[in-house]
Amino acid sequence: MPNTKSAAKRVRSSARKAAQNHATNSRVKTMERKFLAVLATDKPEDAKKAYSAAASAYGKGAKVGVVKPKTASRKRSRLQLALNKLTAKAGGKK
Repeated sequence: MPNTKSAAKRVRSSARKAAQNHATNSRVKTMERKFLAVLATDKPEDAKKAYSAAASAYGKGAKVGVVKPKTASRKRSRLQLALNKLTAKAGGKK
């Protein structure tokens, strides 16, 4: 239990920020999972759209401080490498 008005306000503020951080972090992870699921279907066009959404989510997560910038950069890079591998494989089939 907070002892002062300002401490009570900080508790409320912290709860709001924690909820927002949780939502943002969840969105980032969901977008990454969706991209990986689409990647498994071997459809390059759908994968490009899913990559765009996932990369955007990581960028926004890094911007607000939920994901560390270098972590976001590394994840985006690895997702891009996976997409490149799929598009190269699809290009070889044609």
